[in-house]
Amino acid sequence: MTSERARGVRCWFVAPANLLAAGIARLPQPWLLSLGSVATWLLWPLLAKRRRHAAANLALCFPALDERARMRLLRDTVRATVTGVFELIRGWYAPARVLRGLADVQGLEHVRAAQAQGRGILLFGGHIPHSELCARLLGEALGERVSIVARRNNDPCIERWMDSARRRVFADVIAKKDVRGLLRTLSRGGIVAYSADQDFNYQNAFVPFFGVPAATLTATPDLARRGNAVVLPFWFHRDADGRYQLRVEPTWSGWPSGDPAQDAARYMAELETVVRQHPEQYLWVHRRFKTRPPGEPELYR
Repeated sequence: MTSERARGVRCWFVAPANLLAAGIARLPQPWLLSLGSVATWLLWPLLAKRRRHAAANLALCFPALDERARMRLLRDTVRATVTGVFELIRGWYAPARVLRGLADVQGLEHVRAAQAQGRGILLFGGHIPHSELCARLLGEALGERVSIVARRNNDPCIERWMDSARRRVFADVIAKKDVRGLLRTLSRGGIVAYSADQDFNYQNAFVPFFGVPAATLTATPDLARRGNAVVLPFWFHRDADGRYQLRVEPTWSGWPSGDPAQDAARYMAELETVVRQHPEQYLWVHRRFKTRPPGEPELYR
């Protein structure tokens, strides 16, 4: 259901949710991270399905880890994912003053150079639990709002709440399959945070991700061309002390190559390198390998 249809639905919880979220967003960073740890402990039994998906992914992608190390990585992954919900709320509701000093940002010159050419910018990243917070932090560093691509929620009330929260801090919120909206924003010179590392069963190629064939979108170079946009890799992670490290890189040398499958493989290889540095902070609870090559069995229960 679109956000437009959701606006016509009576949603009693939106006002109290806004008040609660505004309070969470203002918590000191150590308190917010502690809240994530406590919530993980409380929600652990309810996350059995997500834990199974994450465990299957970690077994596929880190076969060299022994059972104890893999279980530790699973616990850290679930904690990072749950904490990501509170980081999402911080990204939507925190006043700019609360975000000051939370991040170190590198590579703004690559954004400025693309803007000087009058080009739109497609920030090419990955599904990390704190991705929307980092998109907000980048916008604060740039002094202008960025846009994001987001999946619509099936519940009309939740979608109404999330869409309203996002629009208070982002220049535009583009639905995942709204290609026209994405191209329109890029053509106007907008900056769009975008990830194509989830399972795609259309316009895809099976390319290696941690040595496992992963159905990966091949349309990104064409989208950038049609939107007259520069593709800039955008990576980020959270340090142990709670600070965020953001890095915008120049377009990869030789990318795009003209071969969609090769370009998708390069994206997955670059993302894998980044994820290996902080593996617990990737969204392993997603069924990344749901779509299988012909003849291969399903991987998830």
